[in-house]
Amino acid sequence: MKRTLLLLFFSFMVTGAFSQGCLGAWKEAFKKRGAYTVADDMHRKVYIQFDEGPDAYCVSGKARVENGKVVSVFLQFEDGTYELMDMKISNMQGQPASIENGISEKMRNEQGEVFWVIFVEKLKPKQKEYKTVGGPDDI
Repeated sequence: MKRTLLLLFFSFMVTGAFSQGCLGAWKEAFKKRGAYTVADDMHRKVYIQFDEGPDAYCVSGKARVENGKVVSVFLQFEDGTYELMDMKISNMQGQPASIENGISEKMRNEQGEVFWVIFVEKLKPKQKEYKTVGGPDDI
């Protein structure tokens, strides 16, 4: 019985860790390093994380930004071509989704899919670190 409970607990922990998709890691990176401003334009390298209940997954794509809001999203196929997510998209309040620190607000489309757009190229670079040296045994 204890073994079964422990196994169930462990499986829920592992499932929870993997269901985060790519968003958690990107949020942490943007929080640590900051983001450049996302200008009004077509951004050709974005990741889109879909959140489907306990499952989450990320796909490559591109997104158009106008007036600081995400107005259209394109999903990329394996062969490099794109397909427009041809439906109304909005934040959870039904308004155009804004972008904060390189990541859009939580969004949804007419089919009820929930997703975020991550502007990966807007992540600021890592800060320089000093090169460390060892002792005389390293020479």
